[in-house]
Amino acid sequence: MSSNNIHPIFDRLLQREDREKRLGQKSKVLWLTGLSGSGKSTIAQALERRLYNEGFFPQVLDGDNIRVGINNNLGFSIEDRTENIRRIAEVSKLYLNSGLVVVNSFISPTEKIRAFAKNIIGEENFIEIYINAPLEVCEARDVKGLYQKARAGQIKGFTGIDSPYEAPKAPAVEIKTDEMTIDEAVEKIYTFILPIIKLGQ
Repeated sequence: MSSNNIHPIFDRLLQREDREKRLGQKSKVLWLTGLSGSGKSTIAQALERRLYNEGFFPQVLDGDNIRVGINNNLGFSIEDRTENIRRIAEVSKLYLNSGLVVVNSFISPTEKIRAFAKNIIGEENFIEIYINAPLEVCEARDVKGLYQKARAGQIKGFTGIDSPYEAPKAPAVEIKTDEMTIDEAVEKIYTFILPIIKLGQ
């Protein structure tokens, strides 16, 4: 076969831009941060469904599908939390280069640890979204009973109780889940990111 008959794309490895064109979107990493019980996972799942229904190709990463698999050997020490975020950021980067819109839902409690993730992923690809709910609201929800265990001393280093949470100083989007519904939260995020992930914008 003559090389003249080969489409130019076969002369090189597929690039992120090739995949974005195929999927019809610009890949980004949406990083949802907030206290346990703030609503991160619920919003991430609802946002994933909204993006999918609108014709985008998203992928959620959260504790449920990361801690039980790739990070099941990690605890909650500062060192392990850092390694947890490093692996998440590297997986996110792989998805990013595959052209996906990645929706991450992780407490990622400190400015330093989020900056670490942003540095791996790339600042231009990292959209920080602060899921903001007061500690008392998160504790009242306590869906998994974690705050109760932390108060009882059964969990050490629990964010918001005996380990600090540093709120983002300038998030791209802030969602106050004690003041809006899930649908309103998803709409606010979707409206913000649409011009960013829409191909040709």
